[in-house]
Amino acid sequence: MITLNLYEEIYEHAARKFDSIEALESVMPVVLTKEQLENHSDAFFLSVMSRRIFQAGMRHSVINSKWAHFEEVFWGFDPNKLIYIDEAFMERAMQDKGLIRHWGKLQTIPINALEMTELSKENGSFGYVIANWDQDITALWALLSKRFKRMGGKSSSYFLRMVGLDTFILTDDVVRRLITLNIIDKNPTSKKDLLIVSKTFNELREVSGRPLSHLSKLLALSLE
Repeated sequence: MITLNLYEEIYEHAARKFDSIEALESVMPVVLTKEQLENHSDAFFLSVMSRRIFQAGMRHSVINSKWAHFEEVFWGFDPNKLIYIDEAFMERAMQDKGLIRHWGKLQTIPINALEMTELSKENGSFGYVIANWDQDITALWALLSKRFKRMGGKSSSYFLRMVGLDTFILTDDVVRRLITLNIIDKNPTSKKDLLIVSKTFNELREVSGRPLSHLSKLLALSLE
């Protein structure tokens, strides 16, 4: 059972790396409200999802510097337009030096656009789906991994963090910290281990009153 004392210990260790509590709090991830998430367009979510896919295994600064051009070429990432992309369009994209010409990643854009339109038809909007998610957060990771191309591994959790949904992320530092706390003994890849980790985060949230994303950041920062 996770206690308030454990949270306070984690916070204290994290705070040692900063000159002030204000400095520590300033690096906490932004968490949007349910209404803010619902108000974002599907185009916003598809753009962020695609950017995360390109960031995986590449320098984030390079991808970010090119993203305005991606937005221009791919019609603002409006999924209702991108489902009509044809082979000729993709061939032109592969010749565009302003893009990252990675065929495997480029082709996810129209594929994921179609999946997002389908999910929106089922639920009203993609933002509504994630804003109203009421199951374990790792189940949402699994849903995104199943329904969208190249959203496996850590990409789903990183994507959700990028759009402002409250989620923890299993970075190397977070995993190592959980191991030092004897919560787990190895990288949690099995469903059983993920549930143990999720239960730990949920209990930490309950005793601290802080969002999962903040607790994830604090755990990483508390690693000695």
